[in-house]
Amino acid sequence: MAEAHQAVGFQFTVRPDGVDFKLSREVIKNIYLSGVTAWKKKAIQFKCLVKMFSGRRPLLYSFQASLPRLPVPSVDDTVHRYLESVRPLLDNEQYNKMEILANDFKETEAAQLQRYLILKSWWATNYVSDWWEEYIYLRGRSPIMVNSNFYIMDLLYMTPTHRQAARAGNVVHAMLQYRRKLERGEHAPLRALGTVPMCSTQMERMFNTTRIPGIETDIVQHLTDRKHLVVFHKGRFFQVWLYTGGRHLLPSELETQFQRILNDTSEPQPGELKLAALTAGHRVPWALARIKYFNQGVNKVSLDAIESAAFFLTLDDEPQGYDPARSNSLDSYAKSLLHGKCYDRWFDKSFTLISYPNGKMGVNVEHSWSDAPIVGHMWEYVLATDCFHLGYTEEGHCKGDVNKNLPYPTRLQWHIPNECQDVIETSYLLAKHIADDVDFHGHLFTEFGKGLIKKCRTSPDAFIQLALQLAQFRDQRVFCLTYESSMTRMFRDGRTETVRSCTSEAVAFVRAMEDAGETNAQRLALFRKAAEKHQNMYRLAMTGSGIDRHLFCLYIVSKYLGVDSPFLKKVLSEPWKLSTSQTPQQQLNLVDINKFPKYVGAGGGFGPVADDGYGVSYIIVGENLITFHISSKFSSPDTDSYRFGQQIRQAMLDIRALFKPENDKIGENAKYIHLENGKKHI
Repeated sequence: MAEAHQAVGFQFTVRPDGVDFKLSREVIKNIYLSGVTAWKKKAIQFKCLVKMFSGRRPLLYSFQASLPRLPVPSVDDTVHRYLESVRPLLDNEQYNKMEILANDFKETEAAQLQRYLILKSWWATNYVSDWWEEYIYLRGRSPIMVNSNFYIMDLLYMTPTHRQAARAGNVVHAMLQYRRKLERGEHAPLRALGTVPMCSTQMERMFNTTRIPGIETDIVQHLTDRKHLVVFHKGRFFQVWLYTGGRHLLPSELETQFQRILNDTSEPQPGELKLAALTAGHRVPWALARIKYFNQGVNKVSLDAIESAAFFLTLDDEPQGYDPARSNSLDSYAKSLLHGKCYDRWFDKSFTLISYPNGKMGVNVEHSWSDAPIVGHMWEYVLATDCFHLGYTEEGHCKGDVNKNLPYPTRLQWHIPNECQDVIETSYLLAKHIADDVDFHGHLFTEFGKGLIKKCRTSPDAFIQLALQLAQFRDQRVFCLTYESSMTRMFRDGRTETVRSCTSEAVAFVRAMEDAGETNAQRLALFRKAAEKHQNMYRLAMTGSGIDRHLFCLYIVSKYLGVDSPFLKKVLSEPWKLSTSQTPQQQLNLVDINKFPKYVGAGGGFGPVADDGYGVSYIIVGENLITFHISSKFSSPDTDSYRFGQQIRQAMLDIRALFKPENDKIGENAKYIHLENGKKHI
């Protein structure tokens, strides 16, 4: 998702104590530490493996030990595929220069760098993931709000209750149930296509986790089971205990606690209102302020309460959600989840749960510890449990007796001096500037969905990616380097890989679509060729033969060894002007959306990646709906998120119109809808 923003032009410094031998020793030390961390994880997961062989059903980590290691591709393959990926974007002179750089790299430094990666792949369980987390996320010193964090929305059409405290009570209780099953390893193992086991290690840090700011690098702090929650409402921070008498609070008890906070009319303490803006600004000022102003006394106690909480909950005071009567309702909802007021989410927490006064919910997620499918898995469980297992009374309250004897939520206390308030205000103003520049558009594509695309005998993802290429070219009149995130979780500790969607085949297809001299039959043949190419690239990425993570790790080793590589430097500085990601849905199949079509999620999204480009997240919802989350920057004169949404819509319709009538009369339907919608935009 948002990792494409961090992956461009990142820099870091290695500070060994002298000569080349010590540089080499530094990378060996780093590889050794990677292996130690990996072996600690294995020891924990071995217990689950023992349980599996004792005759019990498979548990969450049952297959971890059987997962293969991520292989290191050959340098020749990676360089060949890289050159193939940039060929459609470069003229002959530019391509020849890049080819010379690539060949020089293969003939000089590549073999040495590759040896270190192979060594790491033998010792650590994954040669990419720890460096990816550290250098793409934790060493970044720019704000993580918008640039890194992402969001996930609530159900699109349904709001099970309009009582804010009640909805929050059910959702929080469902999250606690999920956490308990997670800690016991009781969730079913994750599987691709329902059969192939996938890595579950990212789930370990879902709760009780906070990103702690540092001067040169942040760390991810994960604690054991924590029994409290911190709630933000109208500039005040409250601590709420989640257990009573050795059990979780019931939904009705949580509703009571949250309603007490909503009813509280006390004022924020000096400096408290915008305190969380520290997590939205640059990392170094936040790290320095944390050391200077939050290292002792009541400030330390209160900050510890936030950072050790199970997660963070914001009770918002402005309603959000999809409203068909308001054309920009999804845009406003997305911006609220992505950045809010810049001081009403704790962006360092593993996730902030956001509750709105009309009963809608959503999640803002810190990206370093996990990728979107992991949080999506939890969110599907929570929404299904909320709606179909816990439920509400006729008046919209949580079910169960109301326990009025619970101790009231307690206010966190702060003593924030004026100098610290100045730092908070500076962070807030920077964050507000970033947030105000986010141009967001949520587009519901309802003309057709996965069902019809499959009748066209093509991959829905390939169909959409080619539509995005067509839309991008129509919008900008040029092709660009395109990032599509795919997962590598069929390997131990796997995270993501990049699919470079702007291929020579895709370019040929788009040019044919724009050439009035081409027939539909010719265009369709080029479409099928481009779709097949995309599917093959996606398979390569998922199975460990992608190119971008390999190039990234070669670059890391080169920095450790003090090796200057013009080729790697060039590769890692290339901007992704179109960054895309598909949000998975129905990972758990807890709700039959054919039977309950209103209970579909709206997906999620992320901020703009390039100053003059687009970020596009999409979710294929059932058979007849695709939701697009589109971001760009108002400050760019060349982009417009709403305009790009219309370009995507038209591209989807134009591709559908290529298919012939004999395929379930697809052609006739496409022609009808194409003309009908064309009239709307005359």
